[in-house]
Amino acid sequence: MSRSLGSTIRCESHPDALLIEDHRAGDMICSECGLVVGDRCVDVGSEWRTFANDKESKDMSRVGAAEDPTMEGQDLSTTIGRATGSAGFGDNGLPIYRNRHTESAAEKAKRKANREIKEMAERLSADQSIINAAQHIFHTVHKDKLIKGRSNNAVIAACMFIACRQQSVPRTFKEISAVAHTNTTIKDIGRCYKIIRKALVSSQTPSSGISTSSSSDLIERFCSKLNLPKEIKKLALYIVGKVNDCPDLTGKNPNSLAASAIFLACEQIGSLRSAEDIGRICGAAENTIKQTIKLMMPNLAILLPPDVTPSLLISSRINK
Repeated sequence: MSRSLGSTIRCESHPDALLIEDHRAGDMICSECGLVVGDRCVDVGSEWRTFANDKESKDMSRVGAAEDPTMEGQDLSTTIGRATGSAGFGDNGLPIYRNRHTESAAEKAKRKANREIKEMAERLSADQSIINAAQHIFHTVHKDKLIKGRSNNAVIAACMFIACRQQSVPRTFKEISAVAHTNTTIKDIGRCYKIIRKALVSSQTPSSGISTSSSSDLIERFCSKLNLPKEIKKLALYIVGKVNDCPDLTGKNPNSLAASAIFLACEQIGSLRSAEDIGRICGAAENTIKQTIKLMMPNLAILLPPDVTPSLLISSRINK
């Protein structure tokens, strides 16, 4: 119990008396006559918190860990605590692993995936919204059995790739592969991405965030890494916005389109950058950029604004 002054609850017989608050029963008791003047009072004080360095002391938290929406039935399970002393060992002297058979294979896979997604997010400096989105996508894929026979590491990486797009901070396959499991290749991530994307698009609304092209989003980041002025970024965004009007360029890799648009914009503005330098930042091969530029050349009247005259030096630079 504790003694405190109630702000709204008072004893009618002793309005000036202090009230005793019984936290366990939730009652407010008059200190003069013992009358219960309030019941079922909610304790609005701060809850005990658990810190990483409190392993040796007793855990005073009464609410447990935060709920994980990706783990079904987590709140309904019972876990046997670790035994101490001789109770923790069997007849042959080996330790008893009580929880080994209490968790299903599906739960173990989801728990492992959640942990790997968090590790990948740390390497990408991604925020919690991306982590939640990636975990939700993996949970959906795993629950509906959308992918069979594929490496879990590649599936996790593909989920992270899609989550980054959904949260408008897209990353390239090369960037995702760099922070994924060591045995995960870009091709594996790409194959899993196509399968997951097809399944999610067919089962969700168009606003699900699975976009087919993110060249405009990539340009924002690539121009920033290349320290390019705003006028180049503006022109590059205009170019990729007109790509859909050119049949020869539809379906091209977003990285290649973004890199080629930046190269073309640099040529038009006069801030020359080599295809090799741009490709290194954008994750596109130099030859791929040059081949895409060659496809853009016959469509410059469509890709460039009406007040911009196509540069005559582009052909000579891409043929070097």
